[in-house]
Amino acid sequence: MANAVIRTGGKQYRVTEGDLLKVEKLAGEPGSKITFDEVLMVLGDKPQVGKPLVSGAKVEAEIVAQDRGDKIIVFKFRRRKRYRKKQGHRQYFTQVKITGVKA
Repeated sequence: MANAVIRTGGKQYRVTEGDLLKVEKLAGEPGSKITFDEVLMVLGDKPQVGKPLVSGAKVEAEIVAQDRGDKIIVFKFRRRKRYRKKQGHRQYFTQVKITGVKA
């Protein structure tokens, strides 16, 4: 079973077939197939390192869910200036299941 390093949403992830992964929001409905073309490295019997990408390599995945993460609190405070600002944020994400790594 091959591992790979992919880039999506400005982040890099090490993936293996069968992994569940939360990535930045991607377009698509749950159950639809998606392909990651930005493969930086393929690990296995013969490791391949891209410069910067491995040509011809693909990672196939299936969208499991579209959801929002936990709420985080952004609190800004300036002492002695009577300034305080509280704001909440929930980031959208897409949960994908890796179905195949093709070098």
